[in-house]
Amino acid sequence: MQSKGSSTRFTGMGIRSRMSTLVLSMFAAFASLYVAGRLWQDAENRVYLAKELDRITGQEKFVMSVDDSWKILECRERQKTLSGLEMELAAARQEGFVSKHLSETNRTPKKRPLVVIGILTGFARKSNRDAIRKAWMGTGVTLKKMEEQKGVIIRFVIGRSSNRGDSLDRSIDSENKQNNDIFILEKHVEAPEELPNKTKLFFAHASENWDADYYAKINDDVYVNIDAFRNTLSAHLDKPRVYIGCMKSGEVFSEEGQRWYEPDWWKFGDGKNYFRHASGEMFVVSQALAKFISINRSILRAYAHDDVSVGSWFIGVDAKHIDERKFCCSSWSSGAICSGV
Repeated sequence: MQSKGSSTRFTGMGIRSRMSTLVLSMFAAFASLYVAGRLWQDAENRVYLAKELDRITGQEKFVMSVDDSWKILECRERQKTLSGLEMELAAARQEGFVSKHLSETNRTPKKRPLVVIGILTGFARKSNRDAIRKAWMGTGVTLKKMEEQKGVIIRFVIGRSSNRGDSLDRSIDSENKQNNDIFILEKHVEAPEELPNKTKLFFAHASENWDADYYAKINDDVYVNIDAFRNTLSAHLDKPRVYIGCMKSGEVFSEEGQRWYEPDWWKFGDGKNYFRHASGEMFVVSQALAKFISINRSILRAYAHDDVSVGSWFIGVDAKHIDERKFCCSSWSSGAICSGV
């Protein structure tokens, strides 16, 4: 049986225990409220700052997608690769290695050719080509020197046979392999009535393959004085769009069966006369006009004859027509540049 003193002592201890628990509970509650308040305040601050950022930058909130994350990772990988390549390049330069591209760009810029001459020819005209090679065009080293020293590039121009890969095509390929002076229009089929389109394709492809000041079309029965030709063209370099040739006009033949029959004769008016155009034996266009032909080749109308066709393309163009009588190839007259044979 417990005494009165023991009972009192246990009662005091219970009261102190309950007081400690109450104090701890109140402290925990205040601590929770404090932490919650700080978290709430931080959240409000973040929302406020985000809103201010949106207001200042005028942008919506950015949410990064999975694709964006992959792109960032890929960019970082590429940056690492690029850094590694730069280090390798620096090491290679120290060893004395120089990029071929850099060595070429450090050279003196190559001079632009003055003119690209296209001699339009056919499968059965090998004797004409050989005669031109011997007379004024040259072959091999001579042809190369003309390109490098005089800025004159000369090529025979021909298409393909209607029977692709036949003996005619093989013969041209063999001749070109031997002389390396034939410009083959792979998508053009040789036919007499296709001469205007052949001329159009020559100007288009030549202007795409060579960056020259001029492009000249010549028949394969014409002999040319190259030095006189160069001098004449050089005199017009200050003009941006020139069409040079032996300018002429003439009757439009409307009766079928005539040599120069024009199926579209009615388009040339009641007078039945052609507009002024350069004679077909030899004429020249500047680079701007050749580019014009290249860009618009699909919509440029071809008439029965190539000289009329080319002349028609420049009627509505701001081009300078130059009537150069030295380009009249009927004979070797005084000061003439060319001669027809």
